[in-house]
Formats: sequence, structure tokens, C-alpha cells
Amino acid sequence: MRITIQALLGLVCCIAIGSPASAAWPEDKPIEIVVGFAAGGTTDVMARKLALVMQKRLGEKVTFVIVNKPGASGEIALGYLARAAGDGYTIGVVNVPSYLFLPMTKKAQYDPGDFKLIARVVDDPTILLVKADSKFASLGDLVKVLREKPGSLTFGHNGTGTNGHLAIRQIDEAAKVEINEIPYKGNAAQKTDLLGGHLDVAIVSAGEVPELHGGNASDTKAIAQLTKARSKALPNVQTAEEAGVAAFMSSERGFAAPKDVPDAIVKRLEEVIAESLRDPEFVASSPGDAPVLAYMSGADWQVSLAENAKTLRVLIDKMPK
Repeated sequence: MRITIQALLGLVCCIAIGSPASAAWPEDKPIEIVVGFAAGGTTDVMARKLALVMQKRLGEKVTFVIVNKPGASGEIALGYLARAAGDGYTIGVVNVPSYLFLPMTKKAQYDPGDFKLIARVVDDPTILLVKADSKFASLGDLVKVLREKPGSLTFGHNGTGTNGHLAIRQIDEAAKVEINEIPYKGNAAQKTDLLGGHLDVAIVSAGEVPELHGGNASDTKAIAQLTKARSKALPNVQTAEEAGVAAFMSSERGFAAPKDVPDAIVKRLEEVIAESLRDPEFVASSPGDAPVLAYMSGADWQVSLAENAKTLRVLIDKMPK
């Protein structure tokens, strides 16, 4: 009887997982979590806080190490993850839509087929943020000005293929306007320019402005969210569709492993993530993510992203070449 290498790996991992006394996964060396953005950013903070809670559930000998590989809208980190050994000791954070967008528009360092999705953690609405004293109270106000004076308003985003960049493309197409887009390397720079009066609108994810959730923001205000229905995180913020602009964009974050990682390891990590997201310690430590937590199993997320890719392809085909 022939036994494949993959089958043997799966058998070994099942034995290791079921036998706490054995010095094998996940106890014999640290597990890397690869993050495609700089330390201190939203994705990085989420990974660090969740890792602490996951660590408790996997065992006292388990350690996680965050490996930051920022640049190219996450492509550098995903390329590193795609080339990693399929032994369960390297996993990474996936940021959608850039995860789908990059391989659809160029020869990227990875392909989505290089990974097994473990679980989605967050589905974070994209919002339009202005200064608290801005004369703009809605997306409709912005559209009116842009139709009168094309390109007269600046909208910030965090790079090619990010939710902010694609949100601008959607608004341009749906509202038939011309936006002056300004790319940034992060939300901090966007907010600095916004508050300094150098940027009219910052396009960010709701989880990146946690003070908005409790209505305590004093320096900024959200005037639109690009969701089908109003998010529970921002029940008083109008959707773009309510303003007459059919634009929908969110920022999803979750975890993936190299495609050769045994299913038994992926399944165990999926279970641990699901348990950790319900942990009061994690929820309390993550005020930005708590209102937008949206767990989805890896298999279900794969199906969901396949549908997202179809919508994204339509948008890409309409973008200037």
C-alpha cells in the first residue's frame, strides 16, 4: 500500500496534537505570525492581542512571535508566507481586499492558491472621515461639490489595492465624479493631514477609529459607511447607498497558512481562534475590533472571498489601465 508524504505528515500531526507529552507541534518551537504592516498599526495590534489569548489555549509551552514585513500593501509578507515551510510554525494575517486585488492586477509574489485560509476575524466597514467642524455632513455633500468642480476634493487612502483605494474607485464610478486621491503609508499620516486641513476626507476602517463607536470623538466625524446596512459599530452613520451612491467596501482580516500545512493543524488553529474571539480578555483589550469582530471558518471564508473576487474583477476591468 502506498502512503503519500502528505498523508504521513497528517498522521504525525494528529498524533502530536493528541499527545501532550510529545515534543512536537505546537510546543517545540515558536510559531511565527507574519504581518504585512508596521508594528503599532491596526493589523499588528490585532495579531499581538489575539496571539496572547491563543497562546493560553494551545498550552503553556507555546509561544507566538510577530514578524512584521511591511510594504507593497501586504505583498511582501504574503510572499514570505507562501514560501514558508508547511509545518504549522509560520502563519500570517490576510488583509482583504488587497489579498485578492494584487494578484489580479500584476504578477505578485504570491497567489491565493498558495494558502489555506484558517479563519476570518474581522469584517470592518470602510468609512469616510472628516474633521469634526467640516462643512461636509454627508457623502451627498461631497458628491455635489465634485460634480461642480471635478477633482477639487482630496481623499486619502493607504495604498494600491487597499479598501480605501478601491472605495474611491467605486465612488468615482457610482457617482460619476472625479476624486483627487492621495496615497498614504498609514492611518496616522492620513489623520494628521486631515486635522491639519491638508486633506478633505480620510478613508479608513471603522475599527481604526475606536472613539467613534462610543460617540466620543471630538476631532473627527464619520459621514458615510460603505456597507449594505448600517453597522452595529456605527448605527447613526448613513450608508453610501442611503446618500444615493451604490458603493460597498469593507476591510476583512483573518489568518492563513501555507497550503502544505496539514489539515489537522489548520483545524486546531481555527478552533483556537474561534474560542479566543469569545474570550472576555481579548474583547476588553480590543476596543477597536470588538464591534466589528466577525468570525468565519476558513472554508466559509474561502467561499465568501470567491464571490468577492467576482465583484472585484468587475471593478478592476473598469479601472484605467
